[in-house]
Amino acid sequence: MNKKFEEFSRKLTYWIGSPQSILAHTVFFVGIFALRFFDFSSSDVLLILTTIVSLEAIYLSIFIQMTVNKHSEELEEVSEDIEEIQEDVEEIQEDVEEIQEDVEEIQPESKE
Repeated sequence: MNKKFEEFSRKLTYWIGSPQSILAHTVFFVGIFALRFFDFSSSDVLLILTTIVSLEAIYLSIFIQMTVNKHSEELEEVSEDIEEIQEDVEEIQEDVEEIQEDVEEIQPESKE
């Protein structure tokens, strides 16, 4: 269930940043303001609009924060991987230095 919700929030957050979202919101706002032509009072239209926009802002901020949290977790994993790689590189570097020392010791013996 949690994975499905995370996938849904990721897709929704991606969609919100798309041109289709701009179009859908524009059509929605035009529709809300068109209610004025169907005998809805201006105060009713504004009440409906502000309520919906406020709810949308709350949910969008939650979805965006979930995405930020997920990216933070992924960055932490990458950081840990980089630290492990750096440790491996340092170990390899030490091994190479030891091999160089061994080669230097062997070289004078082979010249004799």
